[in-house]
Amino acid sequence: MDIWIIQDGEKTGPVQDFEIRRRIEIGELSASTPVWHEGLDAWRPLGEIGLFTREFEKPATPTGIQGPALAPNGAVPTPLPGQAFVFRRFWARWFDLYLFGGVWWIAMWYSGRDIGGVLNNHWIILLHYVPWFVIEAVLIHRFGTTPGKWLLGIRVLNDDGTLLGLQQAVRRSFRVLFVGLGFGWGLLSAICQIMSLITTRRLGRPLWDHSGGHRLSGEPLDPIRITGYVWALFVALSLQCFVLWPHALEEAGRKDPALRERWEKFLVESFGGNPRSLEKP
Repeated sequence: MDIWIIQDGEKTGPVQDFEIRRRIEIGELSASTPVWHEGLDAWRPLGEIGLFTREFEKPATPTGIQGPALAPNGAVPTPLPGQAFVFRRFWARWFDLYLFGGVWWIAMWYSGRDIGGVLNNHWIILLHYVPWFVIEAVLIHRFGTTPGKWLLGIRVLNDDGTLLGLQQAVRRSFRVLFVGLGFGWGLLSAICQIMSLITTRRLGRPLWDHSGGHRLSGEPLDPIRITGYVWALFVALSLQCFVLWPHALEEAGRKDPALRERWEKFLVESFGGNPRSLEKP
């Protein structure tokens, strides 16, 4: 979201919402700072903008517990970020996508769709992860986790330890889809993931969590949890291979008849397979 602010009598902008949060955290902006964004009919105090209200709600310090020391300017110093869980995030994310992809391809196959036609339809391939991110938003909102995150012992929470609201979860999930994953589309996806890694190293958490005021909590990993994840990942990949592998072999045999002959010979000699297994039914 593009936001304009008035500070020290000067109007500046547009400023992104994550930069506004950062400046609130370090005490540069107060609840009374005038701001405006598209859709507002007039300048409003920053504290009245719903997107930032929670930034000014500081939990009371329990009696007998010393609160954080104030900085020289009187502002509360920015707390140290929690663990980034970079590698757990990565493997949890791709497990979820592989699992959804496996179920999705099985559904395509079971419904009688032409798998080759689906693979060659760029719009379907570009958008086929969108339903997952809707599901993910609901899971994060209700439980704070997804199958992949649960297997690796991590949960998504607000900075105050509460579960994300539904709008927050939807906003977070689609930021991941756009900014973090690049729709899962080839080179674009690789570039987005590299940029997300750089941002996470710099900010202590990825952009979608930094701008939304979210963090990850994690449990210690143990051999049982890791083994369960590996087996579950194998199953998720197998679901996709069940549908896509025959099509890949068919395409390879069509382009390279010699490869087709070797594969047919391998099937017959090793498994008594059907030499016509590369052909469409």
